[in-house]
Amino acid sequence: MSSTNPLSPKLLKGALVKLDTFLVVPVPQVIIFQYNPQTVTRTITPAAAAAGGEAGGRSSSTPSTAQPQPPSESISLSLELDATDHLEKPESHPVTMLTGVADRIAALEMLLYPNTSGQGLLGDLVTSLGFGDALPTPPERLTVPLTFFVWGPGRILPVRLTTFTVEEQEFMTTLYPLRAKITMAMQILREGDYPADSTNQLSADMADLAWKFYRTQQQVLALANAANSVESILGMLPI
Repeated sequence: MSSTNPLSPKLLKGALVKLDTFLVVPVPQVIIFQYNPQTVTRTITPAAAAAGGEAGGRSSSTPSTAQPQPPSESISLSLELDATDHLEKPESHPVTMLTGVADRIAALEMLLYPNTSGQGLLGDLVTSLGFGDALPTPPERLTVPLTFFVWGPGRILPVRLTTFTVEEQEFMTTLYPLRAKITMAMQILREGDYPADSTNQLSADMADLAWKFYRTQQQVLALANAANSVESILGMLPI
């Protein structure tokens, strides 16, 4: 039974938000984590110095500490999906009664697929039902929809999924999974990483804005730590 203590803190849940370009503005599709992952692993990889024309791969005028761009950063985590709670209230969760957690897995998988019609998931659905003509897009211009990894108000990061593994556990009589574990890795998109054109300029601007906010917050936190360090150093002085 859940606690009714009014002093209990409200638990925020992480989410992935996908922006599909449909009609004029991007349409958000929110995938809220059923359970927050116990660990979130961040990997930061410094950019390699630009190659030069001399031996050693670096020109004489290029310092050994040169780094042409900010480091790349990736995030990996595991999500647990479980249909047990929903099955206790079948009248409130008819989709779960039919497909278990298959619908949630499918929603996450769609983050990996490009928009074939250039209109996003809703546009593809409308076209497939015969209510419109597909807008052909050259294969080299197909891009996955912009996705944000939301981990609290301070971390809303534009990302691209790079790995995705599904471990289905326990099955219904129809062989849809009742439980599943999804392991994924995401590359954080730096400023300018999300391709911009006439169809998704707004999405590209939003990605750049989210990246800039994240970088500014990191700088502010680093300054806060510097202030703590000064206080600690003063406390060590014998005066």
